[in-house]
Order: sequence, then C-alpha cells, then structure tokens
Amino acid sequence: MWVDPAQVSLRPITEDTVRAVCALSVRENQVGLVAPNAVSLADALFSPLAWYRAVYLQDSIVGFVMLYDQSLREPPAPSPKAVVWRFMVDKNVQGKGVGRAALLRVIEHVRHKEVFSVLSLSYVPVPGSAEKFYRDLGFKPTGRVEDGEVELELSLNQREV
Repeated sequence: MWVDPAQVSLRPITEDTVRAVCALSVRENQVGLVAPNAVSLADALFSPLAWYRAVYLQDSIVGFVMLYDQSLREPPAPSPKAVVWRFMVDKNVQGKGVGRAALLRVIEHVRHKEVFSVLSLSYVPVPGSAEKFYRDLGFKPTGRVEDGEVELELSLNQREV
C-alpha cells in the first residue's frame, strides 16, 4: 500500500525526537550500506556544512536524511555542491513510497535554494542496492566511483521526476 506523498515531510530533529531517529533501522541486508543514524548525527555535530532532518509519515518518524551543503559555508562557495550524505527509511515502511516522497522533498529543498546546478549522491553497488530507486527519480551515473560507491547526479534544471 503506497502512502500519500503529501503525508511525508522533513522536520528538524529536536531533543524530544533524537532518540526516535536513532532507534530507526534498515533491513538486515541493508546494514552496512548506510551508517546508523546516531553516527550520522555525531558527524553532523562536527560538520558546519551538514543539513539534516527527520523524515515523517504524518506524525511518525520513519527516516533520516542528511546533506553536505556547501552553501552553508561562510563565506559561501562560488559554485557550491549539494550531496545527499545519508538517507535512510525505516525497514517497517520501506516499499510504500515514503523514500520517494522524502527524496522529492530533499530535491525541492535544494532547488529552492537556487544556488545548485546538481544534487549528487552515491550508493554501494551490491544486490538490493538503491540504484534503481535513485535512477527512477532521474539521477544519472557520473562515471565516478569513490570508496567503492557509485556516484549519481540529478540535474536541478529538470523539473519532471
């Protein structure tokens, strides 16, 4: 059963919600493909270029996203990059459209800043990877592989996904 994309939102993580974000988990075959959310939040604590949010389905926390956003640098980079650094959806709601709706919200956020030409991300090329999911949203291979992860980019000039 697919969820209504309008029921998916990105919200700041607070003192009251951080434990719920840290309690989320991916499927067993996905462990090791994305860092645990507690590690991601620790990384964000020490990175002034991290932008991160909890993914909500109505009023329930069901995922986590973190961007590496060079537009947050002071002074801003002349041609800043935006990279999906971490993205996960809890195993209990995967396959229902939550991830698609959440990533579309991320794309909307990045486009709204009007300083980026592309949004980048990467995936580990193993069976069951997120490659098809990302490609179905319009991300295309760049030909680059870093630390064993295949890089994809989405042109932010295109409007249809």
